[in-house]
Amino acid sequence: MRPRYRTAIELLGSRVCLVLDFFPPLSFFAHTDPPALQTKKMPKSSPRVFPWPSLWLASLLILMVQSVLSSSSTYQRPAVAGKRQGFLERTLVLLDVNTRSSIRVLNENFLSLQLDPSIIRDGWLDFLSSKRLVTLARGLSPAFLRFGGKRTDFLQFNNQKNLAKFRGPGPDYYLKNYEDDIVRSDIALDKQKGCKLASHPDIMLELQREKAATTQLVLLKEQLSNIYSNITITARSLDKLYNFADCAGLHLILGLNALHRNPDNSWNTSSTLSLLKYSAGKKYNISWELGNEPNAYRSMVGRAVNSTQLAQDYTKLRTLLQSVRFYHRAHLFGPNAGRPRKNAILLLDGFMKNAGSVVDAVTWQHYYMDGRINKAEDFLKTRLLDTLAEQISKVTKVVNTHTPGKKVWLGGLGPAWASGISNLSDTYAAGFLWMNTLGMAALNGIDVVLRHSFFDYGYTHLVDQHFNPLPDYWFSLVFKRLVGPKVLAVRVAGLQRKPQPGRVIRDKLRIYAHCTSYQNHNYVRGSITIYIINLHRSRKKIKLAGTLRNKTVHQYLLQPYGNDGLRAKHVQLNGEKLVMMNNETFPELKPKTLRAGRTIAMPPMTIGFYVIKNINAYACRR
Repeated sequence: MRPRYRTAIELLGSRVCLVLDFFPPLSFFAHTDPPALQTKKMPKSSPRVFPWPSLWLASLLILMVQSVLSSSSTYQRPAVAGKRQGFLERTLVLLDVNTRSSIRVLNENFLSLQLDPSIIRDGWLDFLSSKRLVTLARGLSPAFLRFGGKRTDFLQFNNQKNLAKFRGPGPDYYLKNYEDDIVRSDIALDKQKGCKLASHPDIMLELQREKAATTQLVLLKEQLSNIYSNITITARSLDKLYNFADCAGLHLILGLNALHRNPDNSWNTSSTLSLLKYSAGKKYNISWELGNEPNAYRSMVGRAVNSTQLAQDYTKLRTLLQSVRFYHRAHLFGPNAGRPRKNAILLLDGFMKNAGSVVDAVTWQHYYMDGRINKAEDFLKTRLLDTLAEQISKVTKVVNTHTPGKKVWLGGLGPAWASGISNLSDTYAAGFLWMNTLGMAALNGIDVVLRHSFFDYGYTHLVDQHFNPLPDYWFSLVFKRLVGPKVLAVRVAGLQRKPQPGRVIRDKLRIYAHCTSYQNHNYVRGSITIYIINLHRSRKKIKLAGTLRNKTVHQYLLQPYGNDGLRAKHVQLNGEKLVMMNNETFPELKPKTLRAGRTIAMPPMTIGFYVIKNINAYACRR
């Protein structure tokens, strides 16, 4: 035998072994055979009929033979830009979903929001009545709205209407007129019934942005130095906050100051009791939490609150809620521990041991990176994305040890710490972290994810200070429209290159599946939504198999708009730029229909949602 053909056969044998080792047994696809092949027996005299998996595997082997023979027969020039040609250099992924039963069912408010108390200091609280801002928040309902953050533990309630002296100072040249405008706006809002909405003049918004820019420098300095000043939340401030949440269809969760302490280090409830009586008198439907990252109190104020004391404080708060008739059944969440490192885990363990039954859900926080990250590509690192699963495992282990089955919430989630990174955490690149967080949290049993933040200072928000949606907002909106609370198991098989010895191969194609949201009336019950994150720098092909085979698919492909690539602050959906039509109207989210049986082609570094129509999935019908 000629050496050339002997080499080709050896190559073919090694690749066939690789394929047979990689792919699951044919039983993986057994349920995908046509009914006729599954039930009808062929007569002995009839030709043998191969099942679909065998034909598929045979076709694959033929392509491999052609590839090997052609590559071994003659020398070929390398492809342009260093890319080699050939079937094996392309990743073909076979995708199926278990439609018989769901893994778990999440809270209807799984994707929820957060506002930082700093909006009282920088003045943006006075603009929560904006029609555009309320419209944008309503687009993400139903959801929880957590009013909390690092400044939660410096809030002091004052039961009176806002006076100028309770507001943060502004530049002298416009302070008087600016304050007069706010007062006139408040008077006009008081005359409205139901949802109180306002349209603020452009000049008023421009002055507010100038004031906020000055105040935000002070806030950032406080955060970096860990020296914070108190913030007064007045009755008027609470009215505005609740009006915003109520008009947008959000359920308010209000964080209480846990650092208001008596000389013996016990929690001082005087301000909280006054707040409870006022909000009960207004019949505000509010849930509650106490403190923010109690494991960090020593570094913040030089005073530690251990797990035993924190458990006593939560027990006292539960008793206080039960003493106010309107809130005797109100929900209480906590302890809102920080990132689960050693001290946070120890505090959580002690808290769950002593007060695990007091809270309705256990909350904790996770931030992916600090301000030292300076490249858009840093947001695509699989090692960074995978840290969340490790943290979830640590928290759920502690919770299940003391209170098995207790719901766990990710109570404060952001792409970056210390208000984020300008032109990075507010761009398209941050969407990979955000979408992977939602998929991974749902898969690992997190019941609610509260995104920090919907709108405020810094660069981790969903809406900027011109009330324009940023990329993460559009990702969230499409998620809300298409993804339901039932999580489904994904089965994937693919052809990949042989791993190099000693090198860890991490998954850069992340696929999650849910039942399609019942709130979306464009799709009947039984439809499935798959969302795919392609972190590769090349296009990837995905073939729907099994129960998904030969089904019509609606594609919602989200890509950066413009020439900024990953740093883009605008998003296009199937080639159309997403932008608000006016203050009260969203753009139409038009899908692209993929014909039945067509392979899904995911462009490099993109995120796509795919709705499998009319599949009548049993798990999604009920």
